Formats: sequence, C-alpha cells, structure tokens
Amino acid sequence: MGAPALSRPDSRDFNRLFLADTPLIDTRSPGEFAEGAFPHAVNLPLMDDDQRAQVGRCYKQQGQQAAIALGHHLVQGALKESRIAAWLAFAKTHPEGYVYCFRGGLRSRISQQWMQEAGIAYPRIIGGYKAMRRFLLNQLELSAKHSYVILSGQTGCAKTRLLHGLDNAIDLEGLANHRGSAFGKRLGGQPSQIGFENALSIALLKRRHARPEATVVLEDESRLIGRIAVPDVLRETTLRAPLAVVEMPLAERVEHTFHNYILRNLADWQAHAGDIAGFAAFAEELRQNLATLQRRLGGHRHSQLLTEMNTALAAHARGNPEAHRSWIELLLRDYYDPMYAYQLGLKAERVVFRGSYAEVAAYLGSAR
Repeated sequence: MGAPALSRPDSRDFNRLFLADTPLIDTRSPGEFAEGAFPHAVNLPLMDDDQRAQVGRCYKQQGQQAAIALGHHLVQGALKESRIAAWLAFAKTHPEGYVYCFRGGLRSRISQQWMQEAGIAYPRIIGGYKAMRRFLLNQLELSAKHSYVILSGQTGCAKTRLLHGLDNAIDLEGLANHRGSAFGKRLGGQPSQIGFENALSIALLKRRHARPEATVVLEDESRLIGRIAVPDVLRETTLRAPLAVVEMPLAERVEHTFHNYILRNLADWQAHAGDIAGFAAFAEELRQNLATLQRRLGGHRHSQLLTEMNTALAAHARGNPEAHRSWIELLLRDYYDPMYAYQLGLKAERVVFRGSYAEVAAYLGSAR
C-alpha cells in the first residue's frame, strides 16, 4: 500500500495562513528558530544545530547529493523515529497545520515524505520561512499607510489595560514581553527582534483585514521596548500621529503600579521559582532595576529610594507589602513625572484629546 495522497495541497497563501493563526511545524534547527520564528510555529527540527552545520559544510565541499546522504546518515534509526513521532503527534493534534523549513526545500520535503510513509499526508509551505518572512516584511512596509492614534499618559495610568479594552489597538509592549520602563522586565524574557517583527506584522495584517480603514491605536513608546527596537517604518509614521492623553491622579497611578509591578510581579516569580526563591529573585530584580536609574536619579535620590525600597521589602517579607507605595510615589512624582512632562511638551502640538481613563477609552473606541 502506497503513501497517502495529500488531503490538502501545499500552500503559499501566506495571508490566509497568518490570519487564521495556522499551526506550523518549523523543521529548521533550534538555532535558526531562536533567531526568528512565527507566533504559532513549533520547532520540531529535522536536524540539530551541529548536524545542520555538518551538512552545510558537506554541501559546500562535495555538493548536494553528498549533503543529502550525510543528512540521512546523521538522522536515522531511533533518532529518525523520534523525529517522525513528534511530527505525527503534532499533525494529529493540529490537522489543519503545515510543515516548512528555511526555503521550503529539502528539509520540509524530507519531513513531509517521512510523515507520508508513516501514514499521515501533511502539506508543506512553498517557499518556507524565507518567503513567509518576506511577506511579513512587506506588511511592515504597508504599516506606513495605516491611520494611527497614539495613547500617551504618565507612568501608572493603566495604558496597557486601556488598550486591551479596545478592538482597534495593538499592544507593542505585550508583543515585546516588556513593560517599557526600567522596571518593565517580565519573566520569560523578550523574543528575538525578528520574532517581534513577525508578530507585529501579523497583528497589523489582522487589523487591516478586520477594518481596512480603521484607525489603529498604539501606546506612546520610545525607540526601544527593553532591548526590542520598534521598526523604523512604524516609528517614523507614529511620530507624526495624533496623541490622546489619559490623565489620572497620582494616588491612582501609585495604586496601579503597586498592583502590577509589586503584587503581580511577585506572584509571577513565586509561581516560577517557589515562595522563598521567588521572593528573593523579585527583590533582587527590583534593586537592579532601580540601579539602572542611579545616574539619572543622582546619588542622593537613588540612596533615598533604595533605603525606602529595602524597608518595604523587609516588611513585605514579613507579610506586609503596603510600604512599597511610599517609594513608588517618590519615583513617579520626582523622576517619571518630570521626564514625561518634558517629553510631552516636545509634542504638545500633536495632542488632540485629553481626559480621564473612561473618557480616553471612549474617544479611542470611537476612532474607527
């Protein structure tokens, strides 16, 4: 009995694939995957990094046929069976998915062939990662044609929460897995620059598909979100876009910051590392974050804030986190607020709306 015929054809319809969040098997090596991937792709490599390097050298020195033979030699027996088992398990769980490699060539063809021989005909993406990446870079270029409104406001104004309440917004900080400030690190680290760009391109594609003429709402970001750079084409466009400014009393901003940067971060750390180790890591991260601001704060103000932070951490370790509000208020009032006021002053002519959280949310929700 021969291998089964493909029930779905191989595809190069990248628009449909990304709009549908299609599950993808990425057969590239782990190193390639780490450099840049797609949000709904899982790395199930045909070869590991060392095997890929060996085959690459063989290809350069002896040609394609020798390289193919070496690849089959390196991936055989139990290793081959484990590779096939992983692909089959994914295919059974995600029957609507596809498999690809870098250029849609040998690796994905071999993977597809082995899966067919094992009883599952799984379609391949024509052109592979390289073609899909080019498609998404084109989407980034098209982002310059969008209409944007930029959400601005002082630190602690719950701008990210506001964005999540809109259906015409994109959360750049969420895509970058970073809150944007010196205290913005999040567990899990940040994606690669290419991975961020891919996810952003897909988000823009979805917004354009859902409402081609709609205004897209983004948060007011600097060039870098952590170590991730906002692509130049998008940043240059948004630097000219109108601003909506959310205004919130200092006490409410302190409360929002306390819940997000203290209680939530600690819960994340303790879920990751356990209560004791998690608290220690959380406390050390707070101190390190403050240390990154030492030069800008100046020695005296940094020392004052560090003393208050350590006092709060000691009380927190005994079960009372409330004292964190003191240093948070000082940091917002004496450091972040003056810096924000200066930056907003430079773009005052772009401000088209100011209001409370509810007022700005209503204004942005109607900006479609």
